[in-house]
Formats: sequence, structure tokens, C-alpha cells
Amino acid sequence: MKKLALYFLLLFVVSCNTVVEKESTNKALQPQLPQVKISPIPTLDLEEANRLAQLPLHCMDTEYPNKLNQTIGGAQDLQAPKALHPAFYGCFDWHSAVHGHWSLVSLLKQFPELEHKELIIKKLKTNLSKANILAELEYFYGKHNSSYERTYGWAWLLKLAEELHTWDAPVARILEANLQPLTDILVQKYIDFLPKLNYPIRVGEHTNTAFGLTFAYDYAKTVGHTPLLELIKKRARDFYMNDQNCPISWEPSGFDFLSPCFEEAAIMKRILSKTEFKKWITTFLPQLRDKNFDLETGRVSDRTDGKLVHLDGVNFSRAWSLNIIAQDMPELAHLKNIANKHINYSLPSIIDDNYEGGHWLGSFAIYALNSTSND
Repeated sequence: MKKLALYFLLLFVVSCNTVVEKESTNKALQPQLPQVKISPIPTLDLEEANRLAQLPLHCMDTEYPNKLNQTIGGAQDLQAPKALHPAFYGCFDWHSAVHGHWSLVSLLKQFPELEHKELIIKKLKTNLSKANILAELEYFYGKHNSSYERTYGWAWLLKLAEELHTWDAPVARILEANLQPLTDILVQKYIDFLPKLNYPIRVGEHTNTAFGLTFAYDYAKTVGHTPLLELIKKRARDFYMNDQNCPISWEPSGFDFLSPCFEEAAIMKRILSKTEFKKWITTFLPQLRDKNFDLETGRVSDRTDGKLVHLDGVNFSRAWSLNIIAQDMPELAHLKNIANKHINYSLPSIIDDNYEGGHWLGSFAIYALNSTSND
């Protein structure tokens, strides 16, 4: 009897070991999913705001070096940057000057206790004076300037106008009124240009159509400009509604500061209903629904190179697009972690002595940080 009991005990132990070995073997044969590292959520607090405000505050009245992007029609066009653009002559080029002003307005609106507040307001009132804006307006009426800054600079000017419109401060009403003539002409330029654009521009730099539509849409929605809003909705559908399988693995290109795929998704998230967008994004970027989807940050090899440092910009713009795409969509909430990773990679490096990135990256960082609060 004892021998029989011992036999069954040994049989039980051998059976258990066999089961454990099979389970271990099965686990070993199963593909191991990569563990997604959780990135800290970057935040824009007062300390960070003071740090980032240094960039536009330093460059908004720094006239040289300067890239005018100008078509010379005659000797009269050969003037100093400040003579041609008395409002937006600093920060290396016109559009960077515009979004440098946006940065300071955005930070003042969020942080009334911002350092150098009075100095910033003084500079804003000086640069955005009625006379200076009228001179900027006159430039756009020039024979060779009808497409000047199309549509990247136009988009940032409307973002500045939107920020002023939503800032509840007496100085904002003055600045908004001063800016209005320039705002109006650029709105009209959008309305004139978009019907003539047969194909969207799908690049990762200034002329990207989706980016230009996105900021213009935000402005039109905020101020209630129905003609512009409806035109953007129509053109975005015309351009992008049938797009499928965007080649995100091709991004970024070497000089990109915008993501063609994500910028397109960001404008479609704005104009489509939630049901429409869910269907559209499933065919446009099906991999986004995978909880283990990840994306390497744009790697910057030389921040003293004005083109290579663009990749810090692509990290920030990817982040703000991903946060918009994921907003109010729990099934895409994992994309916010990718956005955080991208911001955290580039944010520590943009405050340095390299004017190549410093003249513009602060604005991208602020806009990306603002997007992390969207739920």
C-alpha cells in the first residue's frame, strides 16, 4: 500500500513538472510585445514660462541676422528689415517674428505674474502699433508680394489674432484692433487662394497645407468667421477625405519640422464628426489603434545647423498633433505618451546660445506644452 501511494505521488510530481515545462515552453514561443516606457507629462508652469519667454523677448527686436524671403522688384525694395517690416522685423524672419509675438501673448494670458511683464507689454505695444501694422499691410499690397508667407506666415498671424481675441485684458483689445487690418487681408487671401489650390502640399516644412488650414480653422472658429470656416471644411474634405495608409515610417525627412501625416490627421480631427473621424483614421493611420504603437523622436545631430535643428520642431509639432488626435478618444489615449516623449526629448535643449533654433523653437515648445492639457 505504501509503495502504491509513493508511486502516485511520484506520478503527480512528474505530471506537474511536465505542465510547468509546457507552459514555460509555450510562453517562450509566444512573441514578446515591447514594453512601452511611460514618459513624464511635461507641463508649462510659471518657471518654464519664464524660461521660454526669454527666447522671443530676446529676438523680437533683433534685426540681424535676417532672412527676408523677398522678391526684389526694384531698388525701392532694397531696404533694411525694420524699414520693410516695422512690426515683425526680428527673430530672423517674418513668420518667426509673428509667432514670437504670439508666444509672449500666450504666456502673459496664462501667467499674469510673468517676469518682465511690463517690458513685454511695452514691446508688444511698440511693435504692434497701428502705424506699424498699416506698414505691414502695405507690404502685402506690393506687386511681387501677393503670395508672401503663404500659408505658414498667414497661419501664425491668425494664431496671434486668435490669442489676442481670447485674452481678457485691456491691452489685448488695443493690440487686436491694431492688428485687425492685417488679419483681414490674410483672411481674404485664404479665401481667394484655397479654391485655386487643386492639390494639397504634403511636405514637412512651411508650405504644408494641412498646417495652414489648421491654424486658420482655429481662428475662424474662435471669432465666428463662417465663410472662412466653411471653406476650410470643404477644402480639407476635398484634399484628404479619401487618403489611406499614410507612410508614417517615411517620416521625418531630414529638414522636417512638421509631420505631413499627423498634420493632416489634426485638421481632419477638427472638421469631421467623431464617428467620421474614427472611420477615417482607421484607414489613414490604422497602426495608431495598436496600444503598443510607438514612434522614435526626431534626432538632432547639430543644433547649430539651422536646417538640422528643424527636427526639434518636428518633435513639438508631432506632440501637439498627437494630443489633438487623441483628445476625447479613449481608444487613442496611448498616443499622449508618445507626445510626451517627443516634448521631453527636445524641451531641455532649446534654451542655449544657438540662434538657429532659439529664434523660433520657443513658440513650438509653448504650443506643444499647451496641448498636453487637452483631455
